[in-house]
Parts: sequence; structure tokens; C-alpha cells
Amino acid sequence: MAAQEEEVLGKAYDSRLMRRLLTYLRPYKWQTLVALIAIILKAGMDVIGPFLTKTAIDKYLVNAHRGSILDRWLSSDAMVGLGQVSLMYISALALSFVFEFIQTYLMQWTGQKAIFDMRTEIFGHLQRLHIAFFDKNPVGRLVTRVTSDVDALNDMFTGGVVAIFEDIFVLLFIIVIMLRMNWWLALITFAVLPLIFVATMIFRKKVRDSYRRIRTAIARINSYLQEHISGIVVLQLFNREKRSYDEFEKVNKQHMEAYKDAIMAHAVYYPVVEILSAIAIACVLWFGGNRLLHGGIGNLVTIGVLAAFIQYAQRFFRPIQDLSEKYNILQAAMASSERIFKLLDTTVEVLDSANPKKVEGPGVIEFDHVWFAYRQMPIEESADTPSREDFDWILRDVSFTINPGETVAIVGHTGAGKTTIISLLLRFYDVQRGAIKVDGVDIREMSIEDLRRRFGVVLQDPFLFSGTVADNIRLGTPSIGDAAIEQAAEDVNVADFIRALPEGFNENVRERGSTLSTGQKQLISFARALAHNPKILVLDEATSSVDTDTEVRVRNALSKMVEGRTSVIIAHRLSTIQQADKIIVMHKGKLREIGSHQELLAHRGIYWKLYQLQYKDQEIGGEISAPSEMLGTPTVSAD
Repeated sequence: MAAQEEEVLGKAYDSRLMRRLLTYLRPYKWQTLVALIAIILKAGMDVIGPFLTKTAIDKYLVNAHRGSILDRWLSSDAMVGLGQVSLMYISALALSFVFEFIQTYLMQWTGQKAIFDMRTEIFGHLQRLHIAFFDKNPVGRLVTRVTSDVDALNDMFTGGVVAIFEDIFVLLFIIVIMLRMNWWLALITFAVLPLIFVATMIFRKKVRDSYRRIRTAIARINSYLQEHISGIVVLQLFNREKRSYDEFEKVNKQHMEAYKDAIMAHAVYYPVVEILSAIAIACVLWFGGNRLLHGGIGNLVTIGVLAAFIQYAQRFFRPIQDLSEKYNILQAAMASSERIFKLLDTTVEVLDSANPKKVEGPGVIEFDHVWFAYRQMPIEESADTPSREDFDWILRDVSFTINPGETVAIVGHTGAGKTTIISLLLRFYDVQRGAIKVDGVDIREMSIEDLRRRFGVVLQDPFLFSGTVADNIRLGTPSIGDAAIEQAAEDVNVADFIRALPEGFNENVRERGSTLSTGQKQLISFARALAHNPKILVLDEATSSVDTDTEVRVRNALSKMVEGRTSVIIAHRLSTIQQADKIIVMHKGKLREIGSHQELLAHRGIYWKLYQLQYKDQEIGGEISAPSEMLGTPTVSAD
């Protein structure tokens, strides 16, 4: 799907996109204006040389056969005149260098500033997007937006647009000078333009198709690499290296073949333009030479004019070649900007209220008839069912209350909606029906930052960032001092392990904590949550991937962590939740039971069946007597 989208995007030129791109230059408008003035002046300096050559030949060298060369050379007028022309020529070259330096430096500086602003905006927007967006978009594709696509715009800002303006001004100046110098020779020079136009159109089409395939292949390569490097353990475990290698070779070959086609187009186009320009120069020499020898057209053809036309003809076709190349940069920029702006225009579905309410209460959490679905599903129109849309409901009419200081556990089979409850509570998603309230205020009316600041969360899959152990516990909150970090580590029984590291709390953690065990990473995640001193602690199956020894450490730490704060625990292992004040049992998206451990066992419903499956053999010493069919639809015991 992503690859197909890469292929269909991209236009040769879109004025709407260009206007939006140029807004990134607005903060640097004065630098851009100076650069444009420098471009115009440089273009003027670049076309002065042939005109000075004509002046030197016609005014000072055309009569060189009269008298000896020494006599001519000793002529004071000739010496002064040639000296002035030479000085003007050198001055024009020097000014061209100065103007080129000014415009190159300013546009490179401005381009980098604009790209910096754009990358920052994209990353900031990615951080604000709702979690559902990342469920649908692969990471490799998003990385391509921030890297390859932005690089394409960098080429346009720093070189493409500037070079286009420069080439246009050079062409305009050359055309004006050639027409004023000798319109007949000018028309002869321009005679090959229709052929160059046809060659350019063919070249642009070929290169446009090739570059589109290149961008598609790059996106596929990035996505493939991200997925297979992240899953390298599973890949090696199932001996899939050879197959993955072959698949990557195919994707990489598509990129290579697309580049080869682009290279072939360049290899054909530039020699064609060179040949046509040589034909134009030959025609100028032939017609101009005839007029010079035999007269005609007002005898306006002189040796100087002919020499100047040859130089102008050579310079005339260079900007045409450059414009074709810059067209490719422009076209790539249009395609990249279309994808970037599509990302930036993605609606942030989870937004702060226009007037967020401040909540200072003790932290009563209430789920009020909550319905939620990750995706909307169309229902076909029929005679009995009018055209409408329904939802693939994950939670169905869920209602419960968590009082301050309570430890509440949520259990249920896989897919029952346990983690969804936590995601909704943290407002990663918004509910479709009902409401979630904190101290009587709908969380959609609260500031997202204030809401999430109340929570300390430990996920099933612990994630550590590159940096030190202390940095991962502090996680960018400067108010958390070293003492608080060490105390949190002590409270979750991980301080002894951290101090045993060569650098202790300053030990560097590699990407995703690859040098640490899962249990060690999980305990550091516990310390991170505790160090932020949250009012509400959320543990999302935080012990499901740890060993028995680590689980014992976690269970010992839990008593300290939950003390004095509201705690919500999702767990498969019922050993970690037996002391909970309240246990909520979810089944197929509905709340089916609620009560304490002993109350639910006495009820002999779903929770009792789960308990039997996990512990009956341990408590009684016999076989598990609860068959799988016991896990069918239970008796409803919660309204």
C-alpha cells in the first residue's frame, strides 16, 4: 500500500506546493533578496565577456595587417584601448566570482535554515499525532519523509531554484544581446531550438519516470531495512537470512535499474544537445563567414561579431542543459513536498480542548458507559438495513470507578480489551461513545500534558533510549535529581544491579537497551515510573516477560510503589494482583465481573476459571481440572 502511494504521488510542477515551500524562506527574506540580486548581477557579468571580445577585435585588432605588428603594438591608442578592455574583462570575472560567492553562501545558509525548520516541524508534528496514525504507517516510511524527502527539498532550496533563476537570466541576457548585435545570426542560432525542445521533452519524461521509481525503491528499502533489522533475532532464529537476502536483493535491484535508466537518459540527452549546439555554431560560422566575405544584411557581420556569436552560442546552450537537470530537481522536490505536506496535513485527532479545565482533585477515575473501536466498518445497504456505518467494537458499554488510593487489577483473556482501557485512560485514543472522567471532568476537556503527568506507566515491552541509566530514569525531567533517581532504584530493588555496572548510574545504554536483560530493562522502567512520583501508577502486563526471580523483585517493589497512590495493574499472572482492592474481569470487550480476589473466587465465574487454570495444580498438587470449554461465555456478574 505504501509503495503504491509512493508511485502515484508527484507532479512536474505545482504552484500551490511551490508557494507553500517558499513560505519556509519567508523568515530569511532579506538574505534571499540579496542572493537574487547577486544572481542577476552575476548573470550580467557572465555575458559581458564575448561583447568585450567583439570590441577588442573590431576596434583594435581588425586592422592588424596594416603596418607592422610592432607599429600597431606601439600605438598608444591601441595599447590604452586593449588595456582598458582587458581590465574590464578581468573586472567582470572578479565581480562574477564575488556575486557567485554571495549568492552561493546565502542560498546554502538559507536553504539549511529552511530545511532545519522543516525537519523540526515534521518531527514535532509526528510527536503530536495520535497513536492510531502509527498503527497504520510503517516506521521506515516515516523515516523516508524526514530524510530522503527533505533532502530532495534541500537540493531545491540550495541549488535548484537559484540555478533556475540564474540560467533564465543568462538566457534572457544572451538572447537580447544576440538579437541587438545581429538578428539574422541570432535566428540561425535559435533554429535548432525546436529539436532541443523535443529532445528535452523526451528526456524529462524518461527521467521523471526513473526518478519516481527511484523514490519508490528508496521508500521500500527503508521500510524493509527497518523491519528486518528490528526483527533480526526472529529472522536468525528461523534461519530466514537467505530468503530475506534474496528479497532485499530484489528491492535493491529495482533501485539500481531505475538509476541505470536515469543514467542512460542523461548519457543520451547531453550529447544530443552538444551535437545540436555544434550544428548551430557551424551554421553561424558558415552563414556569418559568407556575409563577412561577400557582404549583405547591411554588412553588419564583422570578425568581432562572428567571434562573439560563437562564444554566445556556446554559452546559450549550457543553461538549457542546466534547466533540464534543474527541472528534475524541481520535479523531485514537488513529489517530496507533496508527501511531506500530506504528512503535515494529517489531522491530529487527539487534541487539547480549546479551554482545558484544571483538575486538582484526589483523582477519582470513572469509565461512564464507554464504547470504543479502533476502526470503523461499513455495513452494506439492504432493504432492511439502511446505509450507515458501524464499528468493530473493542469495548462495549464499560462502566466502573477507581477511587483514590485503590489498587485495581484488570484481567481477562487476550483481546478482552485490557490494554485498550489503559490506552483510553491515557488518551492515546478518544472514545466513540460514553466518557472517561477524572474527578468528574471528561478527560477530553483536560490538557493532555496535565492528564498524562498524573500517570506513571510501565509497559509490557520496556523501552530504553540511548544515553545513561540515569538519563533513562530521569527521561528528560530536569527536576528529578540524582538522589531521587537512586531512591527510586532502591525502591524497585534494582539499585544493586546498577551500582555493579562499570559506570554505575552513568553507564551508557545502547539502542533499546540491547546490552541489558528484559528483566533489568523492566526494573529500570519501574524506577523511571516511580522517580516521576505519579499520582496514578499503571502497570500494563509489566511482569509477563520477566523471570521468576525478577518477578519476586517486582512483587516486593509493588508494595512500595502502590503505597499512597492509585494503581491500575493489568496482568496475566494472577500472583501479582491477589492483594488488589478491586479486580475487574473483562471478556470480549465487556466488563463481566468486579470484586476482590476472594469475592471473585467465591463467585466461581471467569476469574475462578482463570485461577483454576494457573494455580489449582500448584495448590492441590493434582491435574488442572478446568477444561478449555470452561472459558466460554460466563455468567454475567457485573452490571
